[in-house]
Amino acid sequence: MRSSKSRSRNKSNRNRSSMGNVVNRVFDSSGPEGKVRGTPQQIIDKYNQLARDAQLSGDRVALENFQQHAEHYLRLLSVAQKEQDARREEQERQNRERQAERDRERAHRQERESNGGDLADAPQPDFAQPDVPDTESGLVETPESQSDAPPPKPKRPRKPKKQAESDEAPVMDAGGEPSEAAE
Repeated sequence: MRSSKSRSRNKSNRNRSSMGNVVNRVFDSSGPEGKVRGTPQQIIDKYNQLARDAQLSGDRVALENFQQHAEHYLRLLSVAQKEQDARREEQERQNRERQAERDRERAHRQERESNGGDLADAPQPDFAQPDVPDTESGLVETPESQSDAPPPKPKRPRKPKKQAESDEAPVMDAGGEPSEAAE
C-alpha cells in the first residue's frame, strides 16, 4: 500500500498550465468501451460516434455515458482554445504597443531633422548602429591592411575598337585570322 504522503506529493507536483498545448496533446481516455486515444477533438468524435451507436441499439444508459465523456473533452478543448485566444490577443496587444513606440520614435526623429535640430545634442536610441566609414567595398580600414605602397590608380575604361571599313565585322577562324569565306 502506498503512503498518503507520496501520493499527495505527486499530485502537488502536477502543474496543469505546463502540460503544453492541450489542443494537440494526445490523451488516453478510459471509457466504458475500453481505451480511446487521440487529441481532444478525436476523442470527442469517437465518443459521439459511440453515443450514436448506443442510441441506435436502444441503450440509453450507454448513450448518456458516452455523451458525458464527449462533453468532458469538449470542455477541456474549449478551455484550451480560450487560453490560446487570450495569449494571442495579449501578444497582438504587445505588438501594437511596440509598433506605436517605434512610430513615436520615428516621428520624433523626423521632427528633429525637419527642425534642423543638432543631432549631436539629441539622445541617441539604444539601437543606434556605430558609425562605419562609407567605402566602396564596405570594409573598414585596419592597420594590417595598410601598406607603404601608394594606392593603385583606377583603371580607365577601354575605348571601343575601330570597326573595319565595311559595316560587317570579318569572320575569324580559330587562329584569329580572317577566314577565307570572309574574302
